[in-house]
Amino acid sequence: MSSPPKLSNDCFALPPGVHWTPVDETLASLRERVSVVTGIELVPTLAAGGRVLATDVVARRDSPPYANSAVDGYGFAFTSLRGHEQALPLAEGRAAAGGPFDGVVHAGKALRILTGAMVPEGVDTIVLEEDVIVEGGVLKFAMGLKKGANVRPKGEDVGAGEGALSAGRILQPQDLGLLAAVGVDTVEVHKRLRVAVLSTGDELRQVDEDIAPHQIYDANRPMLLDLIGRWGMEAVDLGHVRDDATMVRQMLTRGAQEADVILTSGGASAGDEDHISAALQASGTLNLWRVAIKPGRPLALAMWEGVPVFGLPGNPVAAFVTALIFARPTLLELSGAGWSEPRATHLPAAFSKSKKPGRREYLRAKMDTNGHAEVFKSEGSGRISGLCWADGLVELGDQGREITEGDPVRYYPFTEFGL
Repeated sequence: MSSPPKLSNDCFALPPGVHWTPVDETLASLRERVSVVTGIELVPTLAAGGRVLATDVVARRDSPPYANSAVDGYGFAFTSLRGHEQALPLAEGRAAAGGPFDGVVHAGKALRILTGAMVPEGVDTIVLEEDVIVEGGVLKFAMGLKKGANVRPKGEDVGAGEGALSAGRILQPQDLGLLAAVGVDTVEVHKRLRVAVLSTGDELRQVDEDIAPHQIYDANRPMLLDLIGRWGMEAVDLGHVRDDATMVRQMLTRGAQEADVILTSGGASAGDEDHISAALQASGTLNLWRVAIKPGRPLALAMWEGVPVFGLPGNPVAAFVTALIFARPTLLELSGAGWSEPRATHLPAAFSKSKKPGRREYLRAKMDTNGHAEVFKSEGSGRISGLCWADGLVELGDQGREITEGDPVRYYPFTEFGL
């Protein structure tokens, strides 16, 4: 199957004069500049969980495929009912799921019918077994039913030929159930977006390596790799590269060969050892988006051999927050799932804060037992433990604000970011 066109080399270019870009403008610009980069493949429905539908799906069969009973009870023709007290002789046999009644239920008679059974010819109404008594082969119950009671019509859920699911949907377990119910055994899905993750810096070591006093363990790479996997994408581990311009260029080239997107952390500013920026600048495609956000600020956006590069800050807390706010919706758009932003709820603040104007702030937060938003004791960007303590983020808008306990604040649970 054909693949979509690549992004243009200048897709991330900002208009002149832009210095500090508000969060909303950044998101709008990203949404405008990226598009699907993944191809399409056919997969069995049983293996399609978590994949992104590439085409609309049409039901091949009615669901349910025949009128069936919603309860265990007795079926009959509604026209058989007379007066307030009913007495209908029972026909021989019964209807059960997988064991349909072979015959016609004539007017004036009733038939034993079980949940899920195909409704036999002559039956259009079913009475619940708890509402009847059977004496001497005669069914007795009080009137009060409506015609069609307890009958699920053919195609009540989805009719054959009707749309079942729309393109762009990330298939959930319940979606696979619906696809199976309407007879769809294969679906066209986007190939998994391959996201390469690269850490940079002489100061970094991996947790299984020897470490010197002036070095730190790489927290970003395992964190970002797991995020990619949880978002249903294929994580490509490029490992860690030292602050060496040649090695950085070689690793970016490898990423362009093995992935659809490259996600880096660190080395994206303008310092002497920021070789990611230097390499991308040499390619002529680097754009440093200075975003008015805390934690965060610089986002390095570029193209390397036709593949978009998304450079996150090196600080782990900033890398995590900017990955949720900016990388996730961008990657979903590139994957074919469409742009998706989290939905906030408003909670009373369990904290006080004097928020300065100029930047949007994201505080590590969680909902306390009273349903209030509690924030981590420190806003320090190096406090990774605060991400473990939190179950979401509190967003404070671009404007200045005095927040006192009880004031409403916007709270995003981590579940809204696919976690």
